[in-house]
Amino acid sequence: MLVGVRGALEAVGADWVNVQVGGITLQVFVPASEIPGLGSVGEPVRLHTVLRIQNEQPTLYGFPHAGSVELFGALTGVSGIGPRSAMSILSELGEDGFRQAVASEDVAALARAQGVGRRIANRVVLELRGKLPEADGGTGAVVISGGTDAEAVQALTALGMPLSDARQAVAALDLPPDADVEDKVRQALLSLGGG
Repeated sequence: MLVGVRGALEAVGADWVNVQVGGITLQVFVPASEIPGLGSVGEPVRLHTVLRIQNEQPTLYGFPHAGSVELFGALTGVSGIGPRSAMSILSELGEDGFRQAVASEDVAALARAQGVGRRIANRVVLELRGKLPEADGGTGAVVISGGTDAEAVQALTALGMPLSDARQAVAALDLPPDADVEDKVRQALLSLGGG
C-alpha cells in the first residue's frame, strides 16, 4: 500500500505535480486549491497519498494534510462519486469549504465542481452530513491520536470500511500509537470479525 510520497517537486500542472523520489518521478493528482501551497519546483514536498487502479491504470492522488485523505475517502464512498469527482470537489471548495458546504447543506456550492450536478451534490449532503471529521481531525466522537493511527484508518477505508467504523476500530485497539500500521489493520480486522 502506498500511503505517502516524499521527494523533490519536479513539475507542477493545473491539478497534478511530479515528485522525484530517488531516481523515479511520480505524477500525483492534487486538489488544485492545494497546489500553490506546495512550494516551488526543486523544493522538498511530502504528500499523503491514495493509490487507485481503474481499468488496469494506476493513479496516485495526493494531499498535503492527512485530513484530506479522510475527506477523499468519505467522498469516494458516496455512490456516484469517483476519484476524479472527489478531487474536483476538493479543488473547487478546499477542505474547509467542503466541510462547510456539507454541514450547511449548500448543494449549489458542491454542484459548482466540474462533473458534479445537483443530483450528486444532494447525495453527498445526504450521505455525509454529520459524518465528516472536523478540521482538527476529530469527529466529536472518536479522536485518532497521531502515530500510525491515521494511516491505519486510511488503510481500513481503502479496504472498504466506512470511515466512522475505521476510526472506532483503531481507537479501540490495545496497541501503542507507534505500532506498525500492518499490526493495527490486522488487529482491527480481527476485532471486527470476532476473532
